[in-house]
Amino acid sequence: MITIGITGIIGSGKSTASRALKKKGIPVIDLDAVAKQVLTLKEVHEDIERAFGPGFVENGSVIVEKLRDAVFTDKDKLRKLEAITHPRILGRLWQTIRDLKDAGRDTVVVDGPLLFETGLYKELDKTVVVTADMDVIRQRLKLRGMEAHDIEKRISHQIPLGEKEKVADYVLLNSGTREDLDREIDNLMERIMNGR
Repeated sequence: MITIGITGIIGSGKSTASRALKKKGIPVIDLDAVAKQVLTLKEVHEDIERAFGPGFVENGSVIVEKLRDAVFTDKDKLRKLEAITHPRILGRLWQTIRDLKDAGRDTVVVDGPLLFETGLYKELDKTVVVTADMDVIRQRLKLRGMEAHDIEKRISHQIPLGEKEKVADYVLLNSGTREDLDREIDNLMERIMNGR
């Protein structure tokens, strides 16, 4: 089985590319969705309350915005949260990959925004960075309703695309239309399957 990690920065089109891969019949594991599932676990709620104090879990749900604000600018708090969630996220990821392999699947895509930041890319067979011109990315985020200062803040907290591109096995360009992206994906999958 080939495990393919797909990543990018906010607005680069990683999720769009993942949806297109899924439409082509390739299983995609969305690590953001796995993280959301992990945040529903009772033991995670207990660990978060122990680590961060009261007020982060109400009525059996994590107050995600409050938690995000707490860890966004505080590296120690972020490390605490990662220590709680990452082992559980990875446990579910590898179990899903084993299940897909047992079901006879030969390829799986792991969609994650932080593959390089967490080092997970080293455990996958291939990594793909979805990239786009920075002006295109800013325009997309503006169309999503984000303010200019929010856009710059979010971009500044991620490893720059250029650095990700140097580490990745493949770069998927997404500055054009959806049809352009589909063509790029077909070429990419052909290259990966042929070991080029």
